[in-house]
Amino acid sequence: MATYNFTPRGVCSQNIKFDIEDGKLHNVVFTGGCNGNLKAIGKLVEGKDATEISDILLGNDCGGRGTSCADQLAKAISAAMKKEADA
Repeated sequence: MATYNFTPRGVCSQNIKFDIEDGKLHNVVFTGGCNGNLKAIGKLVEGKDATEISDILLGNDCGGRGTSCADQLAKAISAAMKKEADA
């Protein structure tokens, strides 16, 4: 299981930490941001296919910012998957 930390940009959360094992997401935790909503995202994506979740969340917008914590998670997953593929 590989653990990833991602610093999101343009959103309220300051860090996203998650694990990927066999292409599945585990232990998604946001630091900062809308606590209840971000805990819910972590629960909803637990054990789900990382690529599928990234595809679903990519482009989600929060308040006209052009991004959101969910969008930033999608970007973090993409970066992690690329890193795994390159390893």
